[in-house]
Amino acid sequence: MTSSLSIKDLRVSVEDKLILKGLNLEINQGEIHAIMGPNGSGKSTMAYALAGHPKYEVEGGEVWMDGVNLLELAPDERAKMGLFLAFQYPTSIPGISMANFLRSAVNAVKGGNEGNGNGNKGIPIVQFRKMLNEKMDLLKIDKSFARRYLNEGFSGGEKKRAEILQMAMLEPKFAILDETDSGLDIDALRVVSEGVNALVGPDRGFIIITHYQRILNYIKPDFVHVMYDGQIVESGGPELAQELEQKGYDYLVKERAG
Repeated sequence: MTSSLSIKDLRVSVEDKLILKGLNLEINQGEIHAIMGPNGSGKSTMAYALAGHPKYEVEGGEVWMDGVNLLELAPDERAKMGLFLAFQYPTSIPGISMANFLRSAVNAVKGGNEGNGNGNKGIPIVQFRKMLNEKMDLLKIDKSFARRYLNEGFSGGEKKRAEILQMAMLEPKFAILDETDSGLDIDALRVVSEGVNALVGPDRGFIIITHYQRILNYIKPDFVHVMYDGQIVESGGPELAQELEQKGYDYLVKERAG
């Protein structure tokens, strides 16, 4: 059965300022949705609110997945339901290897569903290593990557690839990529996009948050939405992103108002 992520009239404030003002969006597994808009329009607020960041106060609305309102769940429970957020600025954690971090993440999110009979021990190390090697091969990531400390000394592109590897290991139903293209040069953007494309399929829906059309040259969206002043003001196909690139956001908003 295909899952959907249904956002209904979502209103979110940050430090007593209302940012999202009635957001509505429907995403099905297998679909790629791009969310575009200028700074301050509420794109990242949407991402963090969906993930359950405590700084973002939900003032109203609902977010449904598999018959459950995610807004009633803690962040870890949302992850277990199949929601994943790739951060714009991933945190570095010296002393924790990528492999150890990923095994802890897999155990926390998927441990209860492994059925391995090991109680609270989580996924067996042999099974985890096999899975990690398979995902690294899929994403064309060198095996030495797993031995490095989490994001410590990583370039911008490597940090984003680490996020994509985490997504591959957790196998979410819905993945939110918050400005994954931020700070990447053309080569790094291409490599990261190839990693995302390797994970595209009927079992996963994507929300790609971006300012610019360039990442959409590599990851082809099914739908493009324009967010402005806390709401989605326009939706269309991939051609909408090209129109925005040519004319800018102000033109679209003024045209719509007219």
